[in-house]
Parts: sequence; C-alpha cells; structure tokens
Amino acid sequence: MELARSLDLDAYKPAEIARLIERSGVAKARLGTQQTVTLGLLAGAFIAMGSMFYTVVMTGHGLGFGPARLLGGLVFSLGLILVVIAGAELFTGNNLIVMAWVDRRITLLELARNWTLVYLANFVGAVGSALLLTLSGTLELGDGAVRDTAFAIALAKTGLVWHEALFRGLLCNALVCLAVWLTFAARDVTGKILAILLPIAAFVALGFEHSVANMYFIPLAWMNGAPGVEIDGLLANLVPVTVGNIIGGGGFVGITYWLCYRPGRSEAGRSDPETCATKRED
Repeated sequence: MELARSLDLDAYKPAEIARLIERSGVAKARLGTQQTVTLGLLAGAFIAMGSMFYTVVMTGHGLGFGPARLLGGLVFSLGLILVVIAGAELFTGNNLIVMAWVDRRITLLELARNWTLVYLANFVGAVGSALLLTLSGTLELGDGAVRDTAFAIALAKTGLVWHEALFRGLLCNALVCLAVWLTFAARDVTGKILAILLPIAAFVALGFEHSVANMYFIPLAWMNGAPGVEIDGLLANLVPVTVGNIIGGGGFVGITYWLCYRPGRSEAGRSDPETCATKRED
C-alpha cells in the first residue's frame, strides 16, 4: 500500500473525491461564457455520437433482450467517455456543481448560469448532430433498418407518461453522476474509462432517460418524418426527464455525498475551502 501511494497509483478516497468535485464545480461555475458554451456544444455532440453508435448496434443485433441492452449500454458509454477524457461541459454531469453551492462556495446565480448555458448549448450540439446525421444518409444503412431503429427509439421516449419520464430521468442521472464521481477516483485515463462503462451501461440497459441523449433521439426522428413523433413530444419528454435528472444527480448523488463529507469543512467543523489544495486535481 505504501509503495502504491509513493507511486501515486492508489485511487482517491470518497472524501477526497468530494473535495475534488466541489473544487471542479467552483471552476465550472466561473468559467467564461464563450468557453462554457463551446464546451457545451461539444458535449451535446459527444452524447449524440454515443447515441448514433447505440442506434446502429441495436439494429439487427440478433441477441436476446438483456444481452442486447447491455451491449447497447456499453457502446453508448462513448458519449460520456468523450466528455470526461476529451473535455466538455455536460448538463447532467454538471448537476454535481450543487455540492459547491450548498457549501456556499458559489452563488445560486452562478449555479443557474452554468446549468442554463450548458443545457442550451447541449441542446444545440445534439440537434445539430442529428441534422448532420440526417444529411449524411447514415440512417439508410442496412436498407433503412437503422432508420427504423431510430424511429422506434424516439417513439418509445415520446410515449412515456409524465411520471415514468420523471423517475427514469432521476434514476438515469443518479447513475451518470455516480459514473462521474468514480472518474474522480481514478488517476489515469484507463481507470476513468473503466469507471464510466458499467454505470452508463446499467442506465441504458434499464431503460432510464437522459435529457441530452433525448435532445438527439427525438429531433432526429422528427426531422426524418417518423410516424407518431411530433415536435411537441420533445418538450413533453424533456421537461420531466430534465427535472428527474436534476433530482437524481444533484440531489441523490451531490447533496447526499455533501452531507456525508462536507468537503469545504474541516474535521472541527470550521470553513476550510482550500482543504483540497494539497490534493492533485484531475
């Protein structure tokens, strides 16, 4: 153990993760507008790429229900891998910024500014990717089978009743934010990728709802004339899913871990905002 620590190979402990995430949240909340929006556009495109990959893999897979969904979840993980490793601002992951807010290191206005800018940029990035995919003709792969899969995915999402969309969004982002939490434990790229795979595969396999992915799936089907998919179905899906994502990520993960570790406080209970200054930030 001592040798591992001397080589900087051991994973960060949960209390250290909390400090790192809070410090990252402060930095994200105070990032310049241009950089925030640009990185938000990238995140929307990255999640769309994972969604494209998922759609193709789920077309004509020939597997049983469970194995197919597991495989689909693993390939969908590409989106969060790109966000974390390449660098981007993703609304669902940024729900963890709430830790910095409840510890009074950022204001409610700074939190709202980040979430609003990133959410809108994610939307533009995802819808723009859907448009590019439409123009590329990729939906016609497999004699149109990929298009049929894309239509079925969107129809299932717009067919959810409000409470189902809400709770699927909640459960989804609990897993997404746990995946992000785990990446802060890792000290290298391989560890971060491995930390992402199973939580993301789980939420996809279980049929949970991710707001940014839905910003791609539903407009894509609508652009290509999917029967039964109307543009008002996007709003009907995004509102409850987004609310659920915030509760699941910000509440169930962010605030719960803040209550456990209170990263900006010392053991004596006094404010100590620079506790993590001596820890290496990933």
